Amino acid sequence: MKESVPPNVVREGKCAQPLVCPLSRVSAGTVVCIKQLSASTEVTDRLREMGFCEEQQIKLISRDGNLICQVCNARLGISAKLADSILVQPLPNQLQVA
Repeated sequence: MKESVPPNVVREGKCAQPLVCPLSRVSAGTVVCIKQLSASTEVTDRLREMGFCEEQQIKLISRDGNLICQVCNARLGISAKLADSILVQPLPNQLQVA
């Protein structure tokens, strides 16, 4: 019997959907749309309080050590481990504004 995989699950280091991946795998300068938060309830609630909400567009500014993201006109730093739990979809044809 074949096990069904939910559409946004990361399995064996790869995304189940080709266009959705963890924020930790996105290149600096990329604008993305958050599709799912897959952390504990407490962490997910805190991420939403900071502006990391589903369907929110954010820009990954830097990947040096921690990830620096532009969220709602603010720059926030998160760990790579936390970024693994934020599933995003890169947005094509977005202007890369510094």
